[in-house]
Amino acid sequence: QVQLVQSGGGLVQTGGSLRLSCAASGRTFKTHCVAWFRPAPGEEREFVSAISWSGLRTFYIDSVKDRFTISRNDTSNTVFLQMDGLNAEDTAVYYCAAKPDDYTDYDRILPYNVWGQGTQVTVSS
Repeated sequence: QVQLVQSGGGLVQTGGSLRLSCAASGRTFKTHCVAWFRPAPGEEREFVSAISWSGLRTFYIDSVKDRFTISRNDTSNTVFLQMDGLNAEDTAVYYCAAKPDDYTDYDRILPYNVWGQGTQVTVSS
């Protein structure tokens, strides 16, 4: 069973940058699609971004396109979310998640069976 440990996050001013990390332990997640979610009004968690197991396909919600970049390093078993141009609407607890197949239904919560502990991102004006 893969276990996910998150790091990164913190407090940053509007327009600043942060990088979140999601490290797998216990087992490699080379064959896992990995995504990031955050809470949103009216939703338990909102899809933010995902990366296929190969790393060749990436997905983003419209509100973070051109500002966030997801990537993975399978040597270190880590997925990263580089967040640039942050604004107050990005303030949230961010969760990484993994599912043991490719990117089908990448933006749905239920297929993901492993979750990180969450990390707080706060953007101040």
